[in-house]
Amino acid sequence: MAEVTSQMVAALREKTGAGFMDCKKALVESNGVEAEAIELLRKKGVASAAKKAGRSAQEGVIHSYIHGGGKLGVLVEVNCETDFVARNEEFKQMVTDIAMQVAAANPLYLTQEDVPEAMIAKEADIAKAQCVGKPEAAIAKIVEGKLKKWFGEICLLEQPFVKDTSKTIRDLVTEKIAKMGENIVIKRFVRFQLGE
Repeated sequence: MAEVTSQMVAALREKTGAGFMDCKKALVESNGVEAEAIELLRKKGVASAAKKAGRSAQEGVIHSYIHGGGKLGVLVEVNCETDFVARNEEFKQMVTDIAMQVAAANPLYLTQEDVPEAMIAKEADIAKAQCVGKPEAAIAKIVEGKLKKWFGEICLLEQPFVKDTSKTIRDLVTEKIAKMGENIVIKRFVRFQLGE
């Protein structure tokens, strides 16, 4: 068993932003192997992010982003639990990234739950109509796949993040919840385009 020094804990805290005791426990569990400790903290962080989702988020920021010489503008409200996190540079950068995402990808809704049922039914009918001649057993899966792709286009949380398409905006928010230890909620957004 490797000895866990305060320098090792401090280095791990610097890299991960996790709390002192969490870093110490992760280093003890991983026998002082930093890479394994980081992986343990990431797994724990994502699990704890799910627990934090129910907590009240009343602080945060409203951020504006203007693009194209004033031809496109976005307002986004992102909430967190404390003013301390709201003033954090990493939180502010995430909010800016979300505003840029709205400007670039033009989502219509925040989540799938916000999309009107009639609109979903219409899109499902269109997808079914495109399945003429396909085996009956495959149609349901094809329609489901087309709806998932469609939600990924019109729902902000389901969209691929423009700066890293390997993750969605939902993944980005979950990562920040895990890292900052607070619930973070994209509350609302609005996008203005000149002439629309």
